[in-house]
Amino acid sequence: MGVFVFLPLVLPLTAWPVARLAEHHVHPRTATWLLTCLSGVLAVCSTLSLALLMVVGTAQLPGNPLPDGWSDPEVREAVPFDEIAGRVAIPTLILVLLSCARAAWRHHRVRRRAGRALEGLPATSVVVLPDANPYAYALPGRKDRVVVTTAMLATLTGPERRALFAHERVHLTARHHRFLLTVQLAARANPFLRPLRTAVAYTTERWADEDAATRIGSRRVVARAVGKAALISRGAPAVTLAGFASAGPVPRRVAALMGPAPAARLWPSLFTGVGLATWGAAAGTTVSALSSANSAVTLFLILKAATPL
Repeated sequence: MGVFVFLPLVLPLTAWPVARLAEHHVHPRTATWLLTCLSGVLAVCSTLSLALLMVVGTAQLPGNPLPDGWSDPEVREAVPFDEIAGRVAIPTLILVLLSCARAAWRHHRVRRRAGRALEGLPATSVVVLPDANPYAYALPGRKDRVVVTTAMLATLTGPERRALFAHERVHLTARHHRFLLTVQLAARANPFLRPLRTAVAYTTERWADEDAATRIGSRRVVARAVGKAALISRGAPAVTLAGFASAGPVPRRVAALMGPAPAARLWPSLFTGVGLATWGAAAGTTVSALSSANSAVTLFLILKAATPL
């Protein structure tokens, strides 16, 4: 395997430039898909590399249930610095799995609690809660709902309310919670992917802003609604649920809405900064996938040869 087993652990760094540039120079829909796919693939490759290192490290521990041949020098030679890397990979992978499980469970628990809080209310697509705390968010489930409080509605005019509802419906129809959960789990799997998580949290909001502006026919109305709500809103109950004007770069969203609509392109031009960054991230992701696959196949063949019949 050589150094190839370590590459997927650091190659997420190649996605940092595109995570920054895609926020401003790529249509939000394209940027969300691009960054989420990069995050998912890089996180899986990183976790697989940790698992391969853990196998080598576990085989060195006394009393382990693995075949004795897996601790032979020929096996350990496949991994540079096997004594250190193998042993460090064991607690690291355990922490990664626990962190991802905790994030997934929290997402499920918040959705379940939010759903229970709405039990007994009319089964409408919009639920208005008599609450003095202003907030609004999209709650996916068997029946998608937009949850908004009377305090939030009281601060908005009629057109701004329509912008709010259009924004939240985009979150539901585009299944933005899945993008947010994916990048959240990816960032837990590899901390180098945190910039992509932050970028996707922004691009999903921009995606909803742009679609809402198209639906109601006014970018300025959406900008006013976002600006007003940002001053008083407390956001969504979880980072994996999309909330209207949640904490984040709201001034940038308002500024983008005050300008022209972004051009919808499936892939940015190579002869631009964001194009070069995109191809660089794609190359890094490809190398990461090939490295983890090569390491997995190599270790499989070595362990198979070392396993007594």
